Amino acid sequence: MPLTRPTKGSATEHALLLRCVEGIRERSARAVPWEPDTVGIPRGGSESPLSRINDVAFYANARNDVAALAGVCAELLRLHHPGDGEAGTCTGCGLPWPCPTFEEISRLPG
Repeated sequence: MPLTRPTKGSATEHALLLRCVEGIRERSARAVPWEPDTVGIPRGGSESPLSRINDVAFYANARNDVAALAGVCAELLRLHHPGDGEAGTCTGCGLPWPCPTFEEISRLPG
């Protein structure tokens, strides 16, 4: 039987997306912070020292930034999910399901 993607906006798709975001969050929390000598920044050459400093700052903060972003996505998914009582509405905002918030977040893993 071929694998099929859950129906767009279904409770199954919501659960899979939440699991994906939580997985990113957990992997980010366990990741070792990157250091300048572990990132693979090119040595010397055509890049200016300022761009190298910016790269180091980006890599140094990436672990925390990804974890924070995944945390926000997870909280939004917990708020915005299909309602049990009223078929077809979001429990977080009351808009027709799938709501715009879920639609935007569901584009992330693609």
